[in-house]
Amino acid sequence: MGKSLVLLEDLCQQRQTWKEQGKRVVFTNGCFDLLHPGHITYLQDAKALGDILIVGLNDDASIRRLKGDARPINTLQDRAVMLAALKPVDAVVAFSEDTPFKLISALLPDVLVKGGDYTPDNIVGADVVQAAGGHVTTIAFLEGYSSTRLIQRIKALET
Repeated sequence: MGKSLVLLEDLCQQRQTWKEQGKRVVFTNGCFDLLHPGHITYLQDAKALGDILIVGLNDDASIRRLKGDARPINTLQDRAVMLAALKPVDAVVAFSEDTPFKLISALLPDVLVKGGDYTPDNIVGADVVQAAGGHVTTIAFLEGYSSTRLIQRIKALET
């Protein structure tokens, strides 16, 4: 397994290089616990909004706080390896806080994107990105896909 997680400090330096090259940097975040077609479509759509796609990835402890003690199914390192291997993803950076506000504030992406279950006014970091001249948007989900739904289907097979 190659290096899949980038340190925030290194990513901030790389971000500066991308900025100097005129690259449009897109940032999104999530748990990405069990990868499914909905995730892939979402990441492809996010990448289409710019040149570079950075994915902020919840660490294991933050997922447990968000989703309960039974999650994540896959470890941070395993999730990072899978995400980093995807064509649309240029960098994966982990965060341990409940939100990616620290990452967003440090990286100041040109585009901040979340799934369609958010509205631009309730996306964490939207104010910081917009104040720096960036854009905030949402992407519709591919209907019928979620990690939670996959887990429920697997549990139903066990009974």
